[in-house]
Amino acid sequence: MSSQVNSKEEEEVAPLQRPPSPPLHTTFAARGLHAQNFPAHKPRDLRIPSPQAITHVAWSCDGKRLAGVGIDKITRIWTPETSMESRAATHFSGGHSDDVDYISWNPTHPELFCTSSQKDRRIVFWDARQSRHTQQIILKISPVQTNYSPDGRALIFTSAGHQLFFLTYGKDGDAPKAQWHLSDKDGSIVASTAMFNHVGDGIILTHHSEHSVRVMDYPTLTLRESPAAHVGGCVAVALDPRGRYLASGGYDSIVNMFDLTSRTDGEYLAIANTGPYIDICATETGAPLHRVPALAPSPTVTWHPSKYVFAYCGQTKLREGGPPPVAIISLFGGGI
Repeated sequence: MSSQVNSKEEEEVAPLQRPPSPPLHTTFAARGLHAQNFPAHKPRDLRIPSPQAITHVAWSCDGKRLAGVGIDKITRIWTPETSMESRAATHFSGGHSDDVDYISWNPTHPELFCTSSQKDRRIVFWDARQSRHTQQIILKISPVQTNYSPDGRALIFTSAGHQLFFLTYGKDGDAPKAQWHLSDKDGSIVASTAMFNHVGDGIILTHHSEHSVRVMDYPTLTLRESPAAHVGGCVAVALDPRGRYLASGGYDSIVNMFDLTSRTDGEYLAIANTGPYIDICATETGAPLHRVPALAPSPTVTWHPSKYVFAYCGQTKLREGGPPPVAIISLFGGGI
């Protein structure tokens, strides 16, 4: 009896709490903006029978393609404006010998992307116009996350051992064409996540056991600043499209916003968590706007580059007497 009660409590999604009124000059009305009507939309869910979850989704730089990985050795890419059915996905395989964990799109070309796998210790580069991979990097460590520089000629990645490594693109000696090469930087910098800023002259690092966010100059890797961010470890960061705000998330269940002042416009923040929902908040005020119900907790949420649409993914839970778990990829918002 108690287990049934607990299960019911887990399924219930708590309503959004109304915060104190923000300063008037920060509201949408005061800034002459029309707020999006998020409650008018419903999630669009694609269920893929699989014992494993889709662990990461990412949009191409032009927003025309959405990729998902995590189920197996295959990278699946959809064109959401055409179809999000399972059979409509283009499959890219042959580059990995084990499950793919992560995908990053080149920010300068909508056809180029790379995938990584912790199990086979590979980073594989692809051109969506070809069925076969263009290059394969075999590593001695397990890559966890990858991130391109704004010019698409450098790639940073973190390892399962929380170390930071670099790949650079160019010709090596008398090589006939440019290739990706491991940088001579030795991985002495610790980091759980890493990303370039929008200019490409700095990188932003977090570590699961550090309470601060580190900002370092690139390529010198000189520490620029290290603001305190969380009581527990910091596990996620994201920059808004304008480069004005930096959001960080941590084990303390807090999302912090840093005004750096140095999706379409950075007006909205989508927050994933361990619950079956995604929260949408106003960036300027932090006010909660809408709670999107999800079929399962999502490890990734990502905004479309130019539309008020975001994608997220995960896996349904196994429940007694219920159907087997399925992998999920979902879209929310209008315009697609």
